[in-house]
Amino acid sequence: MTDWNADLYLRFAGERTRPAAELLARVPLTRLGRAVDLGCGPGNSTELIAARYPEAAVEGVDTSPDMLEKAKARLPGVSFTRGDVAAFRAEPPADLLFANAVLQWLPDHETLFPRLMRSLSAGGVLAVQMPDNLDQPSHRLMREVAAEPRFAARLGEAGGARARILAVEAYYDLLLPLAATIDIWRTTYCHVLADAPAIVEWVRATGLRPFLDPLDEADRAAFLAAYTARIAAAYPPRADGRVILPFPRLFVVATRREG
Repeated sequence: MTDWNADLYLRFAGERTRPAAELLARVPLTRLGRAVDLGCGPGNSTELIAARYPEAAVEGVDTSPDMLEKAKARLPGVSFTRGDVAAFRAEPPADLLFANAVLQWLPDHETLFPRLMRSLSAGGVLAVQMPDNLDQPSHRLMREVAAEPRFAARLGEAGGARARILAVEAYYDLLLPLAATIDIWRTTYCHVLADAPAIVEWVRATGLRPFLDPLDEADRAAFLAAYTARIAAAYPPRADGRVILPFPRLFVVATRREG
């Protein structure tokens, strides 16, 4: 895929930062030495960590040069590194690994989650938030448009770009051998947006990328027109003309077992 567009992502900065703030609020650590924000994006989640733990060495890791440029401008005192979260190992071990809306892009959670837990110091915390919205109209309709004959040949793999996350019980079982405590919950945010095109603008920065990147300009416009029409039907305006976008997210906070 092409690089992420940080400016487009930040058009809904408040809505995107809220889950990170609520995830961080459930981290039980009062002090820590080292925190790593995995998939830090433009630094909005990193900023929360640095503010809560001013004594900590805070680092951000991301694959996107554009995101990292925005993060460095936002937090010049924080270390940001270009790196692949899929291969990440904390050396030395971290007290907090924070992964807000990133791990859903990675496969093989059966291996990934235990490896991240092993990158924690004893008593350290893995804090994860993942969108759980692949079955919502916003994402189901991407796949439906991609299956239309004019797009299918080029977008046959687009629907698999994001991993389907596991069941709550599976994450519990994966983490249990390494965790002293495990806190898992699911929240559905109901975002009030201006109209159906605003929903399209939201997902263009994230979920739509694998569907739009393989297309030329004309076909991209045709895909967006077909998708926007379906979104308008799936999310009708409320009494004030605005629309509501339900957005389920899964949260996991696990504390590394001593010894």
